[in-house]
Amino acid sequence: MTRPRVLLLAEVANPEFVSVPLIAWSLSEAIGRNVDAHMVTHVRNRDAILRQGWREGEDFTILDTEWATRRIWDLARLLGGRDNKGWTIHQALAPLGCFAFEETAWRRFKPDLLAGRFDIVHRITPMSPTTPSLLGRRLKRLGIPFVVGPLNGGVPWPPGFQDRMRREREALSYLRSAFKLIPGYRAMRRDAAALLSGSLFTLSEMPASAAPRSFYFPENGIDPARFDKSRTRAATLPLRGAFIGRLVPYKAADVLIRAAEPLLRSGKLHLDIIGDGPERDSLAAQVAGLGLESQVTLHGNIEHRSVQDILSECDFLACPSVREFGGGVVLEAMALGVVPIVADYGGQTELLDDQCGIRIPFTDVASLECGFREALDGLARDPARLDAMGVLARQRIADHFTWERKAAKILKLYDWCLYGGNRPVLDALPAVHSRVAEPQALRRSVLADGIVAG
Repeated sequence: MTRPRVLLLAEVANPEFVSVPLIAWSLSEAIGRNVDAHMVTHVRNRDAILRQGWREGEDFTILDTEWATRRIWDLARLLGGRDNKGWTIHQALAPLGCFAFEETAWRRFKPDLLAGRFDIVHRITPMSPTTPSLLGRRLKRLGIPFVVGPLNGGVPWPPGFQDRMRREREALSYLRSAFKLIPGYRAMRRDAAALLSGSLFTLSEMPASAAPRSFYFPENGIDPARFDKSRTRAATLPLRGAFIGRLVPYKAADVLIRAAEPLLRSGKLHLDIIGDGPERDSLAAQVAGLGLESQVTLHGNIEHRSVQDILSECDFLACPSVREFGGGVVLEAMALGVVPIVADYGGQTELLDDQCGIRIPFTDVASLECGFREALDGLARDPARLDAMGVLARQRIADHFTWERKAAKILKLYDWCLYGGNRPVLDALPAVHSRVAEPQALRRSVLADGIVAG
């Protein structure tokens, strides 16, 4: 078979950012090493991509829709989407910017598509499942397969955390199902040749009619060249743990500090908290009020490539977040041989298994705190357990989560879209632990015959 010619739509793709922009860049770059790819992205990413040695006009094309995105961003902030809070407001308005980008891309590349210069169009971003596409029907008429995703997001707020939801300005979460009324929602799921879902929850939201074309494919991955260190210390008291993330209510760093207080006070543990956000001052006050300034270090923001310098010297990564979609930091820790301890809710719990990480079940704030305290106490009694689990964590990354591995799976999907044959296996469905991982019993009527599982 010849190498497919793929048009990659990645409005948000930047090698110098983190989160979704870095994911989109990393996946696009890895795919481009295996196919004849051309990436289309927003003008704000031009300079960073040029610094990677890519050639504008040959390897990628820039579209300038800043006239739309700037107005949408300003409106979202006016409605309360600011200070790292109210992201549901941004997502509610995001389709407007996406439609502007896609329409511009269609006008720019329609002649090439009509001339047969591309075999597949793959929309990598936006990743939110609430942002539809209007391209599927147009491409279907041309006989060009349209691949969408990975999509991820919208994990419901767990019961018992309504106060944190209000502090996050996430009242619109109650109205999230209204996204199914947005133009293009049904059309995208009807006309796409393949739909990638980054979590079990997002997969469960796919309509039954899309099941034969829906695949479980966690969006996060690891670049071994970027995370090239490894944990070398042997776990011993005092243990060293890390929290990495935005300091916002749903990340629950305050819960971690309360859970760890006995070990911190006894000198059996030191915590490194990396990140910044609106909760920074209250966390600093909490630490000072408990008299734990020498046992808890608030680092603030650290350049992404430097995070591993601290993390590789830790024994575990604690992720008490109660509403995580992808959990990329979990993979970064595992790549270094650092064991993740996660709240058993959302996408982060699906990235590990019981041999290389620890899941903490919970029903409310009190049970989350108690679960983390019990897990930390157990590790303090048996630190060597962390060393064995860390080895398995690194192996799991090598087997499943490098970008090269993920690109190879996408190539199998492209071949299936173009030539048919047996449905490819991308990622096996993980064992269901958390309540959010099994919404509506994961639409068991859809999954019973193994269609979505591959």
